[in-house]
Amino acid sequence: MIELLTALFLVSGAAFMVVAALGLVRMPDLPMRLHATTKAGVLGAGLMMVGVAVYFGDGGVTTRAVAVIGFLLLTAPVAAHAIGRAGYFVGVPLWEHTRADELKGRYDDKTHTLASPPEMNESSSDDEPRR
Repeated sequence: MIELLTALFLVSGAAFMVVAALGLVRMPDLPMRLHATTKAGVLGAGLMMVGVAVYFGDGGVTTRAVAVIGFLLLTAPVAAHAIGRAGYFVGVPLWEHTRADELKGRYDDKTHTLASPPEMNESSSDDEPRR
């Protein structure tokens, strides 16, 4: 029974990792690729760690698996945010069918600081995709 449960976690984790890899290859721009790889990748790796913890059933291995899952949950969103922010600053183009660029006009290109616009409710003119 332990082997079957372990196999279930490992196979489902591997399936999510495949989805993450497909998202990296198939998504049209950087933010979508980051979204696909971060969410599915962390879930896939987490399921694999659960499978390892179930298989070994040892307190030390379970503690390490929980630590790995916690590390992934803490670092993956921060890394994706940093990569996405860097991509935006250097001008990586968004997908041509992107409807809104909510950061357009809010970043100072020289200081790289985010500023709130005075007219937060008038966002209809910002619906043009960034080029």
